[in-house]
Amino acid sequence: MAVSPLKFLTVIALMVTLGLSACSGPVPTGKADRIIIEKSDHRMGLYQGDRLLVTYTVALGKGGPEAKTREGDGRTPEGRYMITEHKEDSAFHRALRLSYPNAEDKERAAKLGLPAGGDIMIHGMRNGLGFLGFMNTWVDWTDGCIAVTNGEIDEIWSMVDNGTVVDIMH
Repeated sequence: MAVSPLKFLTVIALMVTLGLSACSGPVPTGKADRIIIEKSDHRMGLYQGDRLLVTYTVALGKGGPEAKTREGDGRTPEGRYMITEHKEDSAFHRALRLSYPNAEDKERAAKLGLPAGGDIMIHGMRNGLGFLGFMNTWVDWTDGCIAVTNGEIDEIWSMVDNGTVVDIMH
C-alpha cells in the first residue's frame, strides 16, 4: 500500500514535534519585565530585573540583518519598544504587538520620504501550520516580526504584560 508524500511528511513532522516537546525543559515561571532580542544570535531572553528567566531561539525578518528602515523592507527593527497588545485574533498563533515605530523610526523613514511601517509583533506560527514549529528557525521568514513556536508563544504570553519593555539589538 503506497503512502502519499504529504501524509508521510506530516507523520514525520508530528513525530519530531512530539519528540522535541518531550525533551523540553520545565516551563518557566514568574513575570518578565523586560525582553531582550539579540538579532545576530537569533536569541530572545525574558528577564525579571537582571535575572534571566528563559531564552528562545527566534526567526526574524526575511529582509536581512540590517535594522528596519521603511515599510515593506522585511527587516526586523532595532530599538526600544513596548508590548502594547496581546492579540489573539491574528493570522498567527497569538501575537504580542510592539510599539513600532518609535520616534527614531519615524524620523529615519521621514528622511527617506517613506512610511515607517507598523504591525511588528512577537508571534507563533501561522494559523494551521503549528506542526511545522520545529522548522521555525531554519530560515528567517517573517515580514519583520519575531517568531517562535506556538508552545513558546503560549509561555511568553503568560509571562509578559502590556507595557513590558522590548529591546531589540543587532
